[in-house]
Amino acid sequence: MPVPDADGLRPTGDRVRETLFNWLQNRIEGRRVLDLFAGSGALGFEAASRGAAEVLLVESHAPAAASLRASRERLKADRLQVVQADALAWMAGNAGERFDLVFLDPPFASDFWPRLWPLLLPLLHDGALVYVEAAAAAALALPDGLVALKEGKTRESRYLLAQWQKPAGG
Repeated sequence: MPVPDADGLRPTGDRVRETLFNWLQNRIEGRRVLDLFAGSGALGFEAASRGAAEVLLVESHAPAAASLRASRERLKADRLQVVQADALAWMAGNAGERFDLVFLDPPFASDFWPRLWPLLLPLLHDGALVYVEAAAAAALALPDGLVALKEGKTRESRYLLAQWQKPAGG
C-alpha cells in the first residue's frame, strides 16, 4: 500500500500487524470495523480482505485520504469506505454508529487519549474489540469497561487488544 508523506504518519510494522491479526484470528469475518487515524489503511484493508462486513477508514490528512480512495478503487474493495475527517470530530458527529472492531493508531506525538475515550465508547457494541497502538513510552490508561486481552511492545511502540464490556449501570 502506498504511504503518503505526512507528519506523524507511520504505518503499523509488519511484525506488529501479523501479531495483531493472529490475535484476531476468526473474529473479523462479518464484523463492522472502524479504522480511526487510518493513515496507510493497512489495518483496515487487511480486515476487509479477511471478510469484515464493512470497514470504515477515517483519515484527516487529505493526501492520505486520497491515496486510500485510490487503493480502494484499484483493489475493488467494495466493503470499504473512506471518510476524510478529523477522527474526534467524526466520532462526535456519529454517536449513533456501532462497531465490532476498532483500530486506534493515532500519531505518537498526539495526546488524543483523554478526549478520545468518551467519544469512542458509545460507538462500541458490547463485546467489541479495540486495538490500541501508542508510543513505547506512552502512559496509556484504558477507561473502565475496556479490558486488555493481549499486549505487546517493540522499541518504538506498545500495542494491545482490549474488549469492551459495558460497566453495570453504564
